[in-house]
Amino acid sequence: MAEINELDDPKTTIERADMLKNKKVLFKLYTDWYNFLLKKVDDSPEGKILEIGSGGGFLKELLPEVITSDVMDLPNVDMIFSAEKIPLEDNSLSCIFMVDVLHHIPDCTQFFAEAERCLVPGGKIIMSEPASTPFSRFFYKRFHHEPFVPEAGWKLDTEGGPLSNANGAIPSIVFRRDIDKFHSTYKTLKLETLKFHSPFMYFLSGGFSYPSLIPSFMYGFFRFVEKLFLPTYSLIAMFQLIEVKKTSK
Repeated sequence: MAEINELDDPKTTIERADMLKNKKVLFKLYTDWYNFLLKKVDDSPEGKILEIGSGGGFLKELLPEVITSDVMDLPNVDMIFSAEKIPLEDNSLSCIFMVDVLHHIPDCTQFFAEAERCLVPGGKIIMSEPASTPFSRFFYKRFHHEPFVPEAGWKLDTEGGPLSNANGAIPSIVFRRDIDKFHSTYKTLKLETLKFHSPFMYFLSGGFSYPSLIPSFMYGFFRFVEKLFLPTYSLIAMFQLIEVKKTSK
């Protein structure tokens, strides 16, 4: 029997969820990220709100009505399914939320087809994903455990589990390099927003692998300093907000 990669063990996701709650700087950063995404919900139509890849997060504490889901059987999710086959009715979702999930989906073309089917007109896919900037490419290629292959196609070429299989460049491949292909393939899905964010704070939080580099009471100060670099985010940002809207046509 093949040995399971530690990243793909559900226990690892449960441990990360606990770590996220207990690391104060990381918790504050994720809270900011969630609120950043939730601002995009205000003008959404009526319908259910779904989060894909909920296992390690806490969105439900901020948005109790969200349907949480994951590809793994985890104790804090409402539904278990693959993003390539969403078991919900046509035109039933007003929003699909994802944080660092798209670049783990083996075939994102199937996910977009499912999202197009499930979203009501005016509904949105709202996600935060790795960005491809000069600084992030340098970091992701040399110091991050996940593959980052900007020249790849839309499907993951490697074999692996739900977390060990990845290409951090996929979001930028789809929504920057191949945006015309995206729009021609999914006739009713339109990229509304692509906004870079968070060049430094994830490092300072220590992420899930290292201790925080700053005390939690200094979080607000360093967050303020980070925003002073906004004009250079296209060069240094590590992440990007992506908002896709389903049109009525």
